[in-house]
Amino acid sequence: MPLKEPAKTPASTAPGYKYILLGEDDIDDEELLKEVFTRIDSSFTLEFVNNGRDVITRLHELEKLAMPCLIVLDYNMPTLNGAEILQELKQLPQFDHIPKIIWSTSDSETYKSICLHLGACDYVIKPSNMQGLTEVARYMLSFCSVSR
Repeated sequence: MPLKEPAKTPASTAPGYKYILLGEDDIDDEELLKEVFTRIDSSFTLEFVNNGRDVITRLHELEKLAMPCLIVLDYNMPTLNGAEILQELKQLPQFDHIPKIIWSTSDSETYKSICLHLGACDYVIKPSNMQGLTEVARYMLSFCSVSR
């Protein structure tokens, strides 16, 4: 459920638009991310989807509305995992310009290598405390800077 609905105006596709699509199936992680992102910058619109197939579906819907400035994907989600989503998105050039970050509890170098090869900008390990989560959220938000 998004904190706010994405705008449906042409300006919403401009660089610096503050809309992030997050694929996350863990409600606790979702709530923590909402809290941290809102504390850092409440002007961002966050939309959470809880399985990989819905990430793809939502992105196709957004093509007609407002593309996100960032896609954050949990590696382990139902229907499609983060790597499988990246694989599908790699075949769809309309999504090439959107930075994608995988975040996961797994520190597997194999997963990381696969995801980076499939087009992820980074593979981030989910932090175990609020300070670490705040640092990760700030890092993620940096991908939505106006200068991109």
